Amino acid sequence: MGILEVKDVNKNFGGLKALSDVNLSVRENSVHAIIGPNGAGKSTLLNCLVGKLIPDTGSVMFDGQSVLGRKPHEINQMGISRVFQTPEIFGDLTVFENVMIPCFASRDGAFRMHAYEHTRHETDIVSMAEQMLADVKMLEKRDIHAASLSRGDKRRLEMAMCLVQRPRLLLLDEPTAGMSRADTNNTIELLREIRDKRDITMAIIEHDMHVVFSLAERITVLAQGTPLVEDTPENIKGHPKVQEAYLGEAA
Repeated sequence: MGILEVKDVNKNFGGLKALSDVNLSVRENSVHAIIGPNGAGKSTLLNCLVGKLIPDTGSVMFDGQSVLGRKPHEINQMGISRVFQTPEIFGDLTVFENVMIPCFASRDGAFRMHAYEHTRHETDIVSMAEQMLADVKMLEKRDIHAASLSRGDKRRLEMAMCLVQRPRLLLLDEPTAGMSRADTNNTIELLREIRDKRDITMAIIEHDMHVVFSLAERITVLAQGTPLVEDTPENIKGHPKVQEAYLGEAA
């Protein structure tokens, strides 16, 4: 059994069937990619994984607990963080200020420490935030306003904002979208370092097959909301169902 288990999930929007009998199992400390052509249901599935959408039927379990119907801060407290297609940062704040924000969360109307409830001194939190920036190679830019960063650096900053919460599962929605090839390769290397350095599970939605085959250990292919095949990258590459989904016909 995986740390993330999706069982018999169906989701309709009016007369449109977005997800049909989706089953997915993501192994702990692995990198699992979800791919498929446009309209395959990838984003709908991701929104179900973070509780943003509730399936019509089926279940989504993280480490034995349902994520369905939970608020965003509750999802974070479970150990799930999400990286969006467009980096979600605070442009008018500095890089360092951005990383400090996730260290605190509002619960019951009051601000208190989130990831570091057992840390007694604010200096320890500052040290941890600086370490996260160092890990993503952004410490030297700590005093720069985030709005002035390149797309690749904004992505690194968002990664630091996620990692400072100490997630067990990192969900990445097209993490290299809109990047140059150089920034894409740098992001691949960063994700490899994160995977190797931390006990963290990653689930990635991505169109760039270079990214998928560089990182993923397992791949699930969706087409029209239905899982076609789940296998290793080596077996996915030449699979006739995958070629049919992407090219319209099997080779």
